[in-house]
Amino acid sequence: MSLQIINLTKKFGLQTALNNINIEINKIEIIGLLGPNGAGKSTLMKSIVGAVKIDEGQIFFNGKEIREDEIEAKKNMGFLPENNPLYNEMYVKEYLSFVADIHQVSKERIDEVIELVGITPEKTKTISQLSKGYKQRVGLAQAILHSPDLLILDEPTNGLDPNQIIEIRNVIREIGKEKTVILSTHIMQEVEALCSRVILIHEGNIIQDSNIEEFKGKYSSLEEAFARYTH
Repeated sequence: MSLQIINLTKKFGLQTALNNINIEINKIEIIGLLGPNGAGKSTLMKSIVGAVKIDEGQIFFNGKEIREDEIEAKKNMGFLPENNPLYNEMYVKEYLSFVADIHQVSKERIDEVIELVGITPEKTKTISQLSKGYKQRVGLAQAILHSPDLLILDEPTNGLDPNQIIEIRNVIREIGKEKTVILSTHIMQEVEALCSRVILIHEGNIIQDSNIEEFKGKYSSLEEAFARYTH
């Protein structure tokens, strides 16, 4: 898996959401994408998966510019956006079967993923009947169903209780052994528990791209380092 972002710039009117972003990922790892609210994290993730149009710059995924063949690129990406859009009137397994048909994935894989994310007891319910935590699990299930090379997760443990957070972290950790994961979160314990590398965005600019220890540096915690870098 390789991802190369070159001079990526995105503007919304007069506001610059991303300013000349350059990132290179060439190995399997879990990367923490950090930044205050409004820093540009979601815009960056949506640019990578093709949900936001690129104004300037290029994104290469597995050696190809994503705009050359967006469908092919998306086949090898999984994305769980922050607002986790789901079809609430569908049953859980029905929804995942629908996603599997789009990706031409076997029915056996559906059952495998349902067990992996821990929604077996809920699979015959409609999505509208689920708690927020279980909806997050369904969103994660659709993102990994087709075994993508690159998995992008925007606040994946949002709404989960402490036990669920641990379970989902374990799922992400296992996925990260074989796939590249970009994980956006405000929870520093999550970064420390899962990530080997940190990319910090502030006001549309990358101000840190380093391993965890270098990012923490002289500060006593990741929280303190984050606060210092972003003020």
